[in-house]
Amino acid sequence: MSIDLPIRKIIHVDMDAFYASVEQMDNPKLKGKPIAVGGGGKRGVVSAASYEARKFGVKSAMAGNLAQKLCPEIIFVRPNFERYSEISKRIRAIFFDYTDLVEPLSLDEAYLDVTKNKKGNPSASLIAKEIRDRILNEVGLTASAGISINKFIAKIASDYNKPNGQKTVNPEEVLEFLEQLDIRKFYGVGKVTAEKMYQKGIFTGLDLKQKSLEYLDKNFGKSGRYYYYVVRGIHNSEVKPHRIRKSLAAERTFSENLSSEVFMLEKLEHIAQEVSKRLNKSKVAGKTVTLKIKYSDFTLQTRSKTLPYFINDKAIILETAKDLLYQEKLNNSVRLLGISLSNLNTEKKKKPVEKEAISVQLKFEF
Repeated sequence: MSIDLPIRKIIHVDMDAFYASVEQMDNPKLKGKPIAVGGGGKRGVVSAASYEARKFGVKSAMAGNLAQKLCPEIIFVRPNFERYSEISKRIRAIFFDYTDLVEPLSLDEAYLDVTKNKKGNPSASLIAKEIRDRILNEVGLTASAGISINKFIAKIASDYNKPNGQKTVNPEEVLEFLEQLDIRKFYGVGKVTAEKMYQKGIFTGLDLKQKSLEYLDKNFGKSGRYYYYVVRGIHNSEVKPHRIRKSLAAERTFSENLSSEVFMLEKLEHIAQEVSKRLNKSKVAGKTVTLKIKYSDFTLQTRSKTLPYFINDKAIILETAKDLLYQEKLNNSVRLLGISLSNLNTEKKKKPVEKEAISVQLKFEF
């Protein structure tokens, strides 16, 4: 077996209820109260919920009226993304005091590779604690962290002791940790896949580990190989400071449901304009146009078309979106439309995953 597996110390930092926590920090009257960032009522959607609201079952992407039913005392706050971005930049500045290998996933989470760090500290766990303390003292917010040998395990670990905690999965603990893990905790296993795994008797990492590569390929397609390796602690994805954008999108939720394609054309034109503007600003183009349709009953449908050439022009994006809109009859009235462009000219072909031993990694001190 190969012993060429890269030796890494990875931290995943995840801010606690970030949007809601920023609002509570900026408005002391909201501290300790159940709040939801987003819109209430029939048309609103929850973007983020404070921990006080989560106790009642309120969560992101939930309809505002349902959140209100679950938590009658909930307070809705309009999102302020400029403020969230400002705070996020301050937090990332702290990360860069420790390493230049910082890969942001969103405004509120990031991976850090501290294998070689600017502080010369050999302990990734102590670095994570120091970073969390600095975020609390310098910014005023709490963060949680996961620390382990790769991004996959670090991300799972960061959710263990939330809020305001951290978990280290030491090299010698990796295999046992993954074997005991509920399959729903595996990053990359969604609700539908979890149900499919349950039906096949796969409930834990150990159950998954007992399935052959051939079995997983047959039953889970391209993802089967990914599951085969990650449950063995093999995940070689590097922390990429400059993540390659894979798609670019814009969408709109309407104040009233739209029941006819005719009424949607003007909306699509504005959305296509926004997508084109963002593409040109980022100096990228794409081949695959996807139309996102969310119906009044909250069911979601996507329709895609791949062109033989790269585009970023509003007119072509709009015409393709129109074709997709008329591709088939709408199932219901529509509350949201979105257009995204993927298969961008920034993407590189992925190398196939190679089987590598983790024997060296398991001897590495944390």
